[in-house]
Amino acid sequence: MATLPTTRPFSALAPFRTGNTGLGAVAQSAFDPAIAVATLLAVTVISGLPVGPAEWGLALLAFVLSYPGDISFRARLPGQLRRIAANWGLVVGVLLAVGVAFGALRLYDIEQLAVWVVATPIVQVLAHWAGPTVLSRVSTLRRHNTAIVIGANAHGRMLVRSIQNDPLSQTRFAAYFDDRETDRLGPDLEVPMAGRIDAVVDFVRGNHIDQIYIALPMASQPRILKLLDQLRDTTASIYFLPDIFLYDLIQARVDIIGGMPVMAVCETPFFGTTGIIKRIADLAITVTALVLTAPLMVAVAIAIKTTMPGPVLFKQRRYGLDGREITVWKFRTMKVQEDGADVKQATKDDDRVTQLGRLLRRTSIDELPQFFNVLQGRMSVVGPRPHAVAHNEMYRKLIKGYMIRHKVKPGITGWAQVNGARGETDTIDKMKRRIEFDLEYLRSWSLRLDLQIVVRTVVQALRRDPNVY
Repeated sequence: MATLPTTRPFSALAPFRTGNTGLGAVAQSAFDPAIAVATLLAVTVISGLPVGPAEWGLALLAFVLSYPGDISFRARLPGQLRRIAANWGLVVGVLLAVGVAFGALRLYDIEQLAVWVVATPIVQVLAHWAGPTVLSRVSTLRRHNTAIVIGANAHGRMLVRSIQNDPLSQTRFAAYFDDRETDRLGPDLEVPMAGRIDAVVDFVRGNHIDQIYIALPMASQPRILKLLDQLRDTTASIYFLPDIFLYDLIQARVDIIGGMPVMAVCETPFFGTTGIIKRIADLAITVTALVLTAPLMVAVAIAIKTTMPGPVLFKQRRYGLDGREITVWKFRTMKVQEDGADVKQATKDDDRVTQLGRLLRRTSIDELPQFFNVLQGRMSVVGPRPHAVAHNEMYRKLIKGYMIRHKVKPGITGWAQVNGARGETDTIDKMKRRIEFDLEYLRSWSLRLDLQIVVRTVVQALRRDPNVY
């Protein structure tokens, strides 16, 4: 079973800004999206066509779907080729689906679009090949910062290794300071030990130190306050790395509330503009899906009504955003409609499931009415799958961090489902694995990840999943 680490590397703590957001990190996020836009505009101009509202609209949509770029400049060429092909193929697939659903393809010259689709990944490959050399030369033109770390503990050393391994970083570490003896700090320190903590101020004044990272435990508050008071007489920038970083954080960030600085340890990824982007993407995918599947849903509704007495839709209470109860819709696949304190999960050869229901469940067609839940704002297209209220009340007592998955709206599909963690959870380990994927989704959310999950869900729906019955 896949397990998540109890500690996370500093590369995973991107919401916290430590003064080392280098040129590479900034360029990487917008690199591929910008190339897609620039290539579209270049192809349009070279073709002798005007750059009108349709082209700007397509450019904006392509940028949004591609952002943020996640291909490292230091990745090997075969890996870059695979990621570029996969990412661009996903973007083109979504654009094509939207264009067909809304009849937007008639606004463009087909030859122009074909050249753009082919040229963009070629330009991206060439740019990734030349990018590191260009960025490294630009980086050498900037003055490098000299830094020290107070506290040669696990997360202090983790920070040093992370920044040292980034060749585009503008920070170079000069020394550690720690009150412990060197033999207690472990072997192979990344930079020399320059002395005890009481020697920091003199060292900073005499060595032109630009940045100071304090990696002392929060229990050392009096010593930290004294150190901060002494460092007021220097021009160095000071950063505090509390040992809370050793815990598994969800969308951690520093914010200002009521004029006071606060640290978010567990927060939704859909905060501010990201929430707007998520909702727009949900509506776009939902409208497209409803247009494409409307005839199928009508046929399924008629088939259910003629083969089984009772309602066409199955409605069940489940937990939604922030643990509030919502009503989730599905096509009815069982002879019963359980929604009480004791809800039995579907099992293999379950006699409650009808013959038509088995087909609907196997192909996930029974989930299609949940697109109306998305329109209502109760659900999202992608997110942790909602469980029956009775199951929530049981598992929240058995699995640590279970309720964190409700920091976002539940989804029609999710990261757990496309990684095989779907179907019956007849053991606690199976549910733990599902929750691990759900929490990883909260940490790693991006619009591209949502689109990847949607595409993988469609592909898996066409296959026979042995876990679904």
